[in-house]
Amino acid sequence: MRLTDDDYAALDDSLAGHDAFLRSRYPGERPGRQPVHTVYIPADRITGFREWGPRALAALDEHPPLPFPAALEERVRAKLATEPIEDLRVDFEDGYGVRDDDQEDAAVKQAVATLLDGPRPPFLGLRIKSLEAPTRHRALRTLDLWLTHYPDPFVITLPKVSGPDQVTAMVALCDRLERAHALPAGTLRFEIQIELPAAVLGADGTATVARLITAAAGRCTGLHYGTYDYSAAAGVAAAHQAMDHPVADYAKAVMQAAAAGTGVRLSDGSTNILPVGTDVAVHEAWALHHRLVRRSLERGYYQGWDLHPAQLPTRFAATYAFFADGTDAAVLRLRRYLDRQAGGILDEPATARALATYLLRGLDCGALAPGDVAFTREELLRST
Repeated sequence: MRLTDDDYAALDDSLAGHDAFLRSRYPGERPGRQPVHTVYIPADRITGFREWGPRALAALDEHPPLPFPAALEERVRAKLATEPIEDLRVDFEDGYGVRDDDQEDAAVKQAVATLLDGPRPPFLGLRIKSLEAPTRHRALRTLDLWLTHYPDPFVITLPKVSGPDQVTAMVALCDRLERAHALPAGTLRFEIQIELPAAVLGADGTATVARLITAAAGRCTGLHYGTYDYSAAAGVAAAHQAMDHPVADYAKAVMQAAAAGTGVRLSDGSTNILPVGTDVAVHEAWALHHRLVRRSLERGYYQGWDLHPAQLPTRFAATYAFFADGTDAAVLRLRRYLDRQAGGILDEPATARALATYLLRGLDCGALAPGDVAFTREELLRST
């Protein structure tokens, strides 16, 4: 051995800064449940959110046959009856539109009153207007008023972000609001909506979305893809704007690379082809939605947007089937890896972590019961 302790120490010293950067920038997957979808409802129509479950069940009854295998019926119907919306956004942006200040102030107060008067989804937040010049003052006013009246945790959705300066401003705004409302530092966190090509690829040729995560200084919880704003801004004709268009796939691949290992979660967008009208129209829309949800899951997007109550059956059916279909193989591969058994697939440690994470996601979203996975939650957590 020709190297001394001083040589080892010198190497550690030279990489200390990079080690600290890795710990800060890439802390790994955020623990805990991720909702499978987000539902945006305009603020002036928020009183109807508790009817989404009954409306989804009514759609199933009115348009047989079921848009999923009979084996999933009990689980999907139970979900629609007990927790049809996992993640709710009170929308003050595109879905709500531009109103005068008195109207939007009143809508904030009414939305808060509605939410506090009865059961709420497990995840909740509001989408403010963008920080672009014409709407930024209204965005700040709405958020300030919301904090005055809503006492419980929530997430902020920041739309139409085009560059890191807007995210830096949002971080400063959160800091100021926390002090103004006597909240602990770091309480306010936000999602960034990727709705503009400039948020993916900057004018200087860099991947803007990675810079957005850095600028958020740990406050960013998610990146949400906006199917139609992004496609329109990229020049895609309206008839061809869709979640599976190549323009969308490119944007989401860059988002995925930028968010990997950061703890920032991803959400796909939505389809505006709604299951309404005749039986034929409903079943065609269900088939499309089911396919797109499954496609997103297979590409590592475990969350998406839903725009109508009748989309909920296929959201949960596609999600539950995705996990049910792969559970037996995932359990077998993880067991063989942990027991160091030979098999037809040579799995790496990273793949073993992915297998455990997959099973945990299935448990968290209700697709799997504890008896389905042959591992305890603690065993799975130790494997991630």
